[in-house]
Amino acid sequence: MDNENRSDTYREGSITLGGAVAMGTGVMIGAGIFALTGQIAQLAGPLFPLAFIAGAIVTGFSAYSYIRMSNKWPSSGGIAMILQKCYGPGAVAAGAALLMALSMVIAESLVARTFATYVLRPFDIDGGPLVPILAVGVIVFAYVVNIAGNRSVGLFSLVMAAIKIGGIGLFGIAAIWSSGFRFAAASDPAQAYGVTGFIASMAFAILAFKGFTTITNSGSEITEPNRNVGRAIMLSIGICVAVYLLVAFGVGSSLTIDEIVAARDYSLAEAAEPALGQTGFLLTVILAAVATASGVLASVFAVSRMLAMLTDMKMIPHSHFGMSGPIQRHTLVYTVVIASTLAVFFDLGRIASLGAFFYLVMDMVVHWGVFRYRREEIGASGLVLLTALTLDAVVLVAFTAMKLQSDPAIVLYAVSGIVAVFILERLYLSRWLAPQAAHEH
Repeated sequence: MDNENRSDTYREGSITLGGAVAMGTGVMIGAGIFALTGQIAQLAGPLFPLAFIAGAIVTGFSAYSYIRMSNKWPSSGGIAMILQKCYGPGAVAAGAALLMALSMVIAESLVARTFATYVLRPFDIDGGPLVPILAVGVIVFAYVVNIAGNRSVGLFSLVMAAIKIGGIGLFGIAAIWSSGFRFAAASDPAQAYGVTGFIASMAFAILAFKGFTTITNSGSEITEPNRNVGRAIMLSIGICVAVYLLVAFGVGSSLTIDEIVAARDYSLAEAAEPALGQTGFLLTVILAAVATASGVLASVFAVSRMLAMLTDMKMIPHSHFGMSGPIQRHTLVYTVVIASTLAVFFDLGRIASLGAFFYLVMDMVVHWGVFRYRREEIGASGLVLLTALTLDAVVLVAFTAMKLQSDPAIVLYAVSGIVAVFILERLYLSRWLAPQAAHEH
């Protein structure tokens, strides 16, 4: 019997194509616009709107591996299934899958802190204990909605996605119109920002698009998964490219680069006030709260199921800690606890950086595995797979170089975390690779 059928939490056909697109855009727009716009501008300078385009191109190449594998083997294990198909039930597959799960948990804490930051802006509160308190509160809210079941998540995500895409689109158009189509960010000298900084900024842009993996991790729960997983991924990326560009130009039309960087944790709200007045500012804050809350919701939904599948596949240890109910209910609790801890102890910049490191390493492991072990079986192009791998490597090197200059501690944290994950998985599973023993999921 398939792992998806081991628990009544996995219901085939419980997520429509629209619901899958809504979940993907929910994660992407929540993180990409409200949490990462300022971080990208800090590295890329006046060219930061182009960083979103470059990030979308890299993501498009990356999505190829996931779509090809998901079309052949749709699974609620998503990336865990892909990795085990490539490397077998060994430490490489388990370690990379766990990195993906951790990057998703990191994204939850990132977006949760962004939610708190925006909600507190009308009260001129930039920090203090209220930020982590509100962040934890929205994570707990996501837990409550998730335990109601897949259909509740799909419906809620669809409604929230419609509200925020429409609202963000109106913000971008209004900001550009009120500026007289003037791009204020271009008034800062571009020569202060080098090529390395632009390439490094693509790490955050890629992180802004990585929400498409939420769809992969819903796998067989999506209606007609062999067709709709790929469709949902490409539709989500396409929608987000349009929204990101509209908002990037909207922010850049109201604020200079220095102003965007100074307000990088709440740049949309900062841009709304000069462009749209106090009413526009308050509406943007409300919109940010809606977008980030739905982003946390969609991410919690996906990562808890991925952790449950890893447990079913015997790739990670599991303890009930005295809890009753199915494993997926336990992994929801683990997800909420870890994300809440990160939201309390790390700031937005470091959370985003840590997530970028984890995700890029995992992504490279996926591309190499598909290229090395499965490309002929799924009819994938070796050139596309190697291009995706190379693009990830270039971005990772540039991002590491920039962080070694500005924040070497986060590089140390990331490397230590990645090494620890693979070593612990090696100790648990007693082997690195077992491609000949790859299980069917």
